[in-house]
Amino acid sequence: MTARPASLIPRPLMFWSGVALTSAGVVEHLWMFAESASMDFDMAMMDMSGTMWAAMAAIVVGVVISGFAVVQPAGTAPAVSPAPARTTPASRYRLIAVLSFALLVDQMKPATLAFISPGMRAEFHLSAAEISWLPTVALTGTVLGSLVWGRAADRIGRRATILISSLLFLGTTVCGAMPSFSGNLVMCALMGMAAGGMLPVVYALMTESLPPGRRAAVMVLQAGLTTTGGYMAASGLAAVLIPLAGWRVLWFAQLPLVLVLIALNRWIPESAAFAARQTRRAPVPASALFKRPQTAKTLVVSAYALAWGLVYWGFITFLPSQLESSGGHGMSAATLLFVSSLLSIPTCALAAWLYMRWSARGTMLVYAVLTVGALLGLAAVGMDGSRPVLLTAVMLLFAGTAGVIALIGPYTAEIYPLAIRGTAGGWAAAVGKSGGAFGPPLIALVLSAPGGMRTAAVFVALPMALAGIAVAVRGSDPQAAVRPAGDTTPLDAELDALVHGRTVPAVGTPATGQGGTAV
Repeated sequence: MTARPASLIPRPLMFWSGVALTSAGVVEHLWMFAESASMDFDMAMMDMSGTMWAAMAAIVVGVVISGFAVVQPAGTAPAVSPAPARTTPASRYRLIAVLSFALLVDQMKPATLAFISPGMRAEFHLSAAEISWLPTVALTGTVLGSLVWGRAADRIGRRATILISSLLFLGTTVCGAMPSFSGNLVMCALMGMAAGGMLPVVYALMTESLPPGRRAAVMVLQAGLTTTGGYMAASGLAAVLIPLAGWRVLWFAQLPLVLVLIALNRWIPESAAFAARQTRRAPVPASALFKRPQTAKTLVVSAYALAWGLVYWGFITFLPSQLESSGGHGMSAATLLFVSSLLSIPTCALAAWLYMRWSARGTMLVYAVLTVGALLGLAAVGMDGSRPVLLTAVMLLFAGTAGVIALIGPYTAEIYPLAIRGTAGGWAAAVGKSGGAFGPPLIALVLSAPGGMRTAAVFVALPMALAGIAVAVRGSDPQAAVRPAGDTTPLDAELDALVHGRTVPAVGTPATGQGGTAV
């Protein structure tokens, strides 16, 4: 039976009703926050009134209603707009702009944690150990969100998953009104789940909506610059708003941005390739990631993502305090964060150019080597070594890690078949962010060993070196996944064979690049 066509939102009245109900619940919390101005916006241990509970219920019900409204009914083909035949450069630029804005809002959520922690610690009278639960819980939420929403993107669609993540963004802005620390932890876990789901789905949609060629460069630039932009936006809001209304206002300040993102949903089409596949083939199980011929891809991507997570969430977390405690270098934590953000811009631009013009695997190897070299340099000079050498090593470390994180998402989206692209992206994101859950305590343990920061630098350099070797030896070529329009048979055969237990040759083995070398 031919599937019935569907609108972009199958149940628009239900969707917007849910958005209105969620927004009403958030606004009620915002009003309670405004009323606490007479107490210097200190809401710690306030009683949860009946009105607040009713507002929370409205948010939950609103998100559920709107989420149900965006999922296509059974037997209905996912709607695609604009149609492939009418796709124009202007529509592609608009898509890039809207999805970049979505990633910017997404990156602001975890970046905000760094700026609210001092105020939250003071208001709730928390110890350093207690406040450390905030990023741990939030990042654990991102791990779960990446797995859940990455898989959902392959089942209910890229567009629907992005909209559901946006709805969760909307609901979790009420973090700013939670009267207890435990309430903040719960809301931050939910916020993390929303943030974890956006990144891999956006990369999947970009891969399937933009033509080959400069697509990879666009995605690498998008990945790096939105990460930088998210941090800069969060830091700018913190600098302006925290002195005026305390740390809580940073969550509510993101409310208009989320509403704009939801309003822009008409410019987020469903992937034409995904919609076409949904009408022809059964879903592929998530276990396909770990079956031949996908096994090598998954191991390589996992190693690269995990190595980045250990360096970024583990080693770099302790770097500012270690530098300040060594003294004599004039390098504050604020300066390090600024340098990190500033270096991301040229670093990501260079990564995008190399990825497009030279070699995807080669570019990933270069940034892995750069990161390893910087870590070994820090291990050699120590925190009290020569200032020029130390600062150079720190700058190269930030440049290397910025390139690694900019590359891993687009690379994963390009090398996996369409049917498990979202699942693969979610897995890679989850593995990388898992470093935020176990990286800090692991590095703290290593720091207590002889050698301190030098030992820690060597400790995290080893997995990054192994990941670089894995990319060089077994990394897939994204260009092998590019086929003429309509010719998706090799990729689909790969997945169909997995479902039926057959063995087929791997797609994505090393091929000859533009320069005549394996890429």
